[in-house]
Amino acid sequence: MLNNTMYELGAMRSCIRELFEYGLRQAKAVGKENVFDYSLGNPSIPAPALVNESIRDIVENENTLQVHGYTSAAGYDGVRKAVADDLNARFQAGVRPENLFFTCGAAPALVSVLKALITGPEAEILTVAPFFPEYRPFTEANGGKFTVVPPDMEHFQINFEALEAAVNANTQGVIINSPNNPSGVVYTRETLERLAAILRAKGEEFGHPVYLIADEPYRELVYGGVQAPWVPAIYENTVVCYSWSKSLSLPGERIGYVLVPDACADAEALYCAVAGAARICGHVCPPSLLQRVVARCVTQMPDLAAYDENRTLLYRELSRMGYHMAKPDGAFYLFIQAPDGDSEAFSEKAKQKNLLVVPGTSFGCREYFRICYCVSNDMIRRSLPVFEELINGK
Repeated sequence: MLNNTMYELGAMRSCIRELFEYGLRQAKAVGKENVFDYSLGNPSIPAPALVNESIRDIVENENTLQVHGYTSAAGYDGVRKAVADDLNARFQAGVRPENLFFTCGAAPALVSVLKALITGPEAEILTVAPFFPEYRPFTEANGGKFTVVPPDMEHFQINFEALEAAVNANTQGVIINSPNNPSGVVYTRETLERLAAILRAKGEEFGHPVYLIADEPYRELVYGGVQAPWVPAIYENTVVCYSWSKSLSLPGERIGYVLVPDACADAEALYCAVAGAARICGHVCPPSLLQRVVARCVTQMPDLAAYDENRTLLYRELSRMGYHMAKPDGAFYLFIQAPDGDSEAFSEKAKQKNLLVVPGTSFGCREYFRICYCVSNDMIRRSLPVFEELINGK
């Protein structure tokens, strides 16, 4: 006998991964230069030089047993202090090292927080479309109810009327992702302040806090002077889940954290519940080497020039062709309205021309498709005629 839920999750193939693997097969068949793969959000700019320099120096000059040994479950004290100091310098965040729990990336951070908050099958987690598809299995596999707030189709901020109607006595938390995957939109301070006011009022109405879970792996990927607001400064019951996968171009190294600020309701108990959830999931003691690298590189910012060039080129040229999309101020995605309103059909048509785009159904917006512009500028330029053929019905 097997756990049927786990079996179904393992047997169900990701649409994104299927497209990526199709692209690899097609590259062998027709040549890599003839496949335009926008499927996977894998950073295409190298990690800052200090990352590799730090790895070499740590491995060559620090105590090998300590470098490769276990750390405390929550992470090295010195690493947590370095991260707290950086957050305090940048956001005046008032973070203590003890507020941070290190994880193997943002996904285990999210799972630990959700597991800590889901108290039974009646417990509900909300998110706002468009959303990262894994939020659903993260919630449902841990016994909670997952509810999607319909999107603001004009600006991809938040549909506040729908959100206010959705929050109820069983709502334990609301997940937000800004800068957003898949839209690239950054929630404005006005948006976050209005969200905070609603959640405060709902918390008072129902007699328990509604936690805001800020999923922030793209926090540093913003363009044109836009800033992603520090959410805990706007809403006190915010828990932050973070990863260095995108800011330091380290997606395969799996290093991140949960931050439970002191201002959170029941902060000490919540932190312990997160730690307990991480413990039973086996998400404790993330890689010692990577923790040490983070301590040395925490102030490094990504060089976004290549992403920004790609973003500007695609937004300008696709808009000129007649495609409609919200302007992406962050991350490395464009979320584009399918010409016929059916992103799955559009994705299939594009696939026949070896243009790989992800339908928006699993993101909560069937009308839109996602492209990842963390690709070469040359590939973008060569793909533009195919986009034009598709919007002209060819």
